[in-house]
Amino acid sequence: MHISAKADYATRALLELACEPARPLTCEAIASSQQIPFRFLKSVVGELRRAGLVRSQRGCEGGYWLGRPADEITLLDVARAVDGELITLRGEPLAGLDYPGPASGLPGVWRRIEAEAAAVLSGTTLATLLPATADRQHAANEQLTRQGAA
Repeated sequence: MHISAKADYATRALLELACEPARPLTCEAIASSQQIPFRFLKSVVGELRRAGLVRSQRGCEGGYWLGRPADEITLLDVARAVDGELITLRGEPLAGLDYPGPASGLPGVWRRIEAEAAAVLSGTTLATLLPATADRQHAANEQLTRQGAA
């Protein structure tokens, strides 16, 4: 199984944003903090924005924020936002894969691997990956947001 650089960089960028929910972060700041090539990160963040995982604001006070709370963004959301299909075979989705004869059972194995990978990724949110101190701060910010809405 291959995890793309896009999925890795996208997840790392989102985790940076999750650690700083009160203020926007620039791509430059994220790239520097995570040692990600800026130009590549810029295109990845654009894909995350189109998927609704980040929101942006232009201008001197601008930057990026999470598009949803960290506990609502799963690694599966991230992977699908930047890579599309979770697992492909020679660039094709596994859905219609069919082999003749003795290899007829193999497509089922590939689909089972995809389903199990999707289960792990969908069960892992950004919030579960945050360091304990950032996680507590995030929880406090979420509580303040909920109290303000009440």
